[in-house]
Amino acid sequence: MRRAILLVSVLALALALAFLPRARADHAAELRATLAQIRLPPGFHIALYALVPEARGLALSPDGATLIVGTSGERMFRVALGPDQARSVAPFAASQRLPMPNGPCFASDGTLFVAAFDRILRFAPRGGGWDEDHPQTIVPPGSLIPAEEKSPAHGLRVCRIGPDGKLYVALGQPTNVPSPAQQQIFARWGMGGILRIDRDGATKEIFARGIRNSVGMDFEPGTRNLWFTDNQVDGMGDDIPPEELNKAPRPGLDFGFPFYGGGHVRTRLWAQATPPDDVVFPERELDAHAANLGMIFYRGTAFPEQWRGIFIAQHGSWNRSVPIGARLVFLPFKDKTAGARIPFAEGWNPGRTPYLGRPVALAELPDGSLIVSDDQEGALYRIFYDGK
Repeated sequence: MRRAILLVSVLALALALAFLPRARADHAAELRATLAQIRLPPGFHIALYALVPEARGLALSPDGATLIVGTSGERMFRVALGPDQARSVAPFAASQRLPMPNGPCFASDGTLFVAAFDRILRFAPRGGGWDEDHPQTIVPPGSLIPAEEKSPAHGLRVCRIGPDGKLYVALGQPTNVPSPAQQQIFARWGMGGILRIDRDGATKEIFARGIRNSVGMDFEPGTRNLWFTDNQVDGMGDDIPPEELNKAPRPGLDFGFPFYGGGHVRTRLWAQATPPDDVVFPERELDAHAANLGMIFYRGTAFPEQWRGIFIAQHGSWNRSVPIGARLVFLPFKDKTAGARIPFAEGWNPGRTPYLGRPVALAELPDGSLIVSDDQEGALYRIFYDGK
């Protein structure tokens, strides 16, 4: 009997493995059909680059050869880059199981940092790769957020290494709008803010406050100005409050949440409370509920000059009567000012849910093309310009 059960199990596994390549091929064909519908400015093209389950946060290695992909699950992936598509995709740190390792980022020496739900890890470079089996936990569980905080809401962290060599990590707070008692706890920990942390984890400070949930940030080239998106309050209507693109040129700034739910719109719970005198309002208000996530400054020269600015991935609304987002938008950047947003890549939103794809994060490859992650479809797309 036991041998019969074992034989059935082996046959089932073999059957599943036999169908796996076919399923992946079918999925790739479906994605290519979807990408054929994506609308881009003249001369731009989009193509499937790799299949990566739950693909979210992206970090390009300093040598330009590898892309580390974070997820909302427990796994990460290592993508070996090729000119038109990935050379290979493999699990990264397969022996590790990390809670929501969404936020990878690289230091210039090749050290990889990963901001997970409740901890931050460091992977040392080694022999053309990283010591994947022996990460160092520089901020352990119980030191990044309260040990009793278990809610996954707004728990996907992002990180960047700043021009000062320090680690910047955004911590979303796990409510729609916190009560005063909750806000006291969150404020002590820097939840609903951005932390600045020494690369060994020895010292951390609250760099910015008054942020509801930022899942995208980048430093303005040639400066220490940190720009970041911020997702804003739900349940106030389809068109308010706006989401935000903010700038933090120095530490200690307060961006207004929870007194403000987005832009100049006051939250109902905090409407009678007096906000700080020095609230910093957004550089640009963005589409309400579009879930503006990953953002980057385009640094390359492969795109025409008019398309060198800020790109933002809109994940797409989840509770709006008419869905909005599921696209890429572009903001011109001139004289250190972000212009009004312009649609750049559209077509994943058919006017209803489910979407045909949900963009999350962006990375610029050495050739000046853009990689876009899509966690719904488990894919990476490459956007390039050839003028044709």
